[in-house]
Amino acid sequence: MTPPVAKRLDVRREHHGRVFVDPYEWLRDKDDAAVTAYLEAENTYADAVTADQEDLRGAIFDEIKARTKETDLSVPTRRGDHWYYARSYEGRQYGLQCRCPALDDSWVPPQFDEHTEIPGEEILLDENELADGHEFFALGAVAVSLDGNVLAYAVDTVGDERYTLRFKDLRAGSHYPDTITGIAAGVTWAADNRSVYYLTVDDAWRTDTVWRHRIGSGQPGERVYHEPDERFWLGVGRTRSNRYVMIASGSGVTSEVFYADAADPTAEFVSILGRRDGIEYSAEHAVLGGTDHFLIVHNDGAVNFAMTVAPVADPGDQRTLIAGSDDVRIDGVDAFARHLVVSYRGDGLPRIQLWPIGTNGEFGSPQEIGFDSELMSVGLGANPNWDPARLRFAATSFVVPLRIYDLDLATGDRILLKEQPVLGDYHADDYVEHRDWAIAEDGTRVPISLIRRRDVTSPAPALVYGYGAYEACEDPRFSIARLSLLDRGMVFAIAHVRGGGELGRRWYEDGKLLHKVHTFTDFIAVARHLVDTGVTTGDRQVALGGSAGGLLMGAVANMAPELFAGILAQVPFVDPLTSMLDPSLPLTVTEWDEWGNPLADKDVYDYMASYSPYENVGPRAYPAILAMTSLNDTRVLYVEPAKWVAALRHAKTDAHPVLLKTQMSAGHGGVSGRYERWREVAFQYAWLLCTSGCADSSAAVLVADTDSSPGGATLPE
Repeated sequence: MTPPVAKRLDVRREHHGRVFVDPYEWLRDKDDAAVTAYLEAENTYADAVTADQEDLRGAIFDEIKARTKETDLSVPTRRGDHWYYARSYEGRQYGLQCRCPALDDSWVPPQFDEHTEIPGEEILLDENELADGHEFFALGAVAVSLDGNVLAYAVDTVGDERYTLRFKDLRAGSHYPDTITGIAAGVTWAADNRSVYYLTVDDAWRTDTVWRHRIGSGQPGERVYHEPDERFWLGVGRTRSNRYVMIASGSGVTSEVFYADAADPTAEFVSILGRRDGIEYSAEHAVLGGTDHFLIVHNDGAVNFAMTVAPVADPGDQRTLIAGSDDVRIDGVDAFARHLVVSYRGDGLPRIQLWPIGTNGEFGSPQEIGFDSELMSVGLGANPNWDPARLRFAATSFVVPLRIYDLDLATGDRILLKEQPVLGDYHADDYVEHRDWAIAEDGTRVPISLIRRRDVTSPAPALVYGYGAYEACEDPRFSIARLSLLDRGMVFAIAHVRGGGELGRRWYEDGKLLHKVHTFTDFIAVARHLVDTGVTTGDRQVALGGSAGGLLMGAVANMAPELFAGILAQVPFVDPLTSMLDPSLPLTVTEWDEWGNPLADKDVYDYMASYSPYENVGPRAYPAILAMTSLNDTRVLYVEPAKWVAALRHAKTDAHPVLLKTQMSAGHGGVSGRYERWREVAFQYAWLLCTSGCADSSAAVLVADTDSSPGGATLPE
């Protein structure tokens, strides 16, 4: 089948004396019938080229399904007079939000399973009913008022991340007439049990305004805070103490936090420390010695952040609790009535510490909550209560399924509540995970996480995953879906490149703005290291990245195509310069702190032009390429991969296929519904396996037949 050929209509762009002629900009108009026809033609072509992978896709889907316990319950979480949990059922795409009465004062969660008839169970929300009749469905908020009487929830049935907020009276089982449309994700209850805070966006889809709505008042929402600076976006939440509602305003380099009395439906918000360019901070409410305090995590003179404490009455009167360090990145702090939990990064991995609070407000010796494992991630779980007897936390690795624990705060005992079930014959000991290091071209050591079956010999097919932006960390996490790659002999490698946050703030800063190319050269160094050390070979190595990681994929396709047999780019940011030159596009202005402002700065323009995947496509041999996108994506518009694919097909000198697959009813996160997600994962994994040359191998481990069934296979990185 002949691939589609996009027409070329030259559009001239000129900035700073630099001219770029763009032949495919016409694809931006998604209301144009010719654009829709082109995208549909690309889908038809992609389906035809990959038709021989159908059986493999079906096998992978069946494996994910067979390994996943489809009918399941989450571990219940106590709040007020109820235990809250989620259910999933075999055959249903979406989950149910449930609760049951707490029959006593115990903090020990009840032992429920799919066979338990739970006394007094209430189904708060059946997502399947809400999704009925819609091709796409996403839940943006589920929040119960503090008195347990009203449920606020928000849904998106388009994929554009614009939600409709509704309210359900849990006593009567009926809905309030109040309906609020076009809001951003999330909703926060005030302590009066009648008022909620929510966010809306501006024309560039930036969260710019906080509103307060009083249920049943018949009045429109009240605007309580507007952020006029287009570089900043907003978030809102309530402290665990229920004492304050907090508004956070942040850009990529600066932040400001405001607080107000959560019980006052007319409260005015007050800034804690004001706003200083280049200074970031967050604040958590704690009660020390009977006095309200803020715990402040900030980077004022501390590149990896420090933690201070100050009275709410005088936030400027700060006392240092943790000084800044070159080796440890402080991520945040959670306050409880009698403890603090400090989250930090050490040795490239997330860690937590427990700090006891004495009766006079003094702090006891920190206690590490860790595991003796090279690649184990540890973090807090659901802990909504101010003064709990137990602390919920979670731990996982690439080969150890997610484990949910309670820590008894009186005895220090750890209680394993649940391990993510993996049906069939799964044994963690059959797999190996370890850390390796590559040397970048400037001499920097770049960490690599490697996962494989223990019985796989080298060289083997390898998948290298990377992201490298926004200080995001690719931490160890278990994936059921990934087993379908590992059991066919593929090595899974994660390149922890600069631009991410695994090794602290400097690691991030050395992969952004005018250092962005380090992200790409680090990834290339990792791929070359895997070849040089015999892990894989260039003709059996494939690469995967999405969104900002899709930019990474596009860049390495231009810079080192010989290292890869194929590259899969999910919702890829491959035309960054065009996007950063248009302030009217979603997120552009807020993204200038990450990429630079090419409108105002010629050096930034030239630098971005030097690495933009779309603008650097040329007459060279490329590996096989699969780009996947969504028509309704508001973060990375579908037009970017569409233009990129058209340019690749026009310029490249090889015969490898270049494919574009567009979900016509989805957003940035792809399709909705767990079975549809598994099918999408199966499509991607089948392509990666075929392209790497190991698709003919049957899975090394046969999954046992089972009538049980999910709730959550972890999707690929």
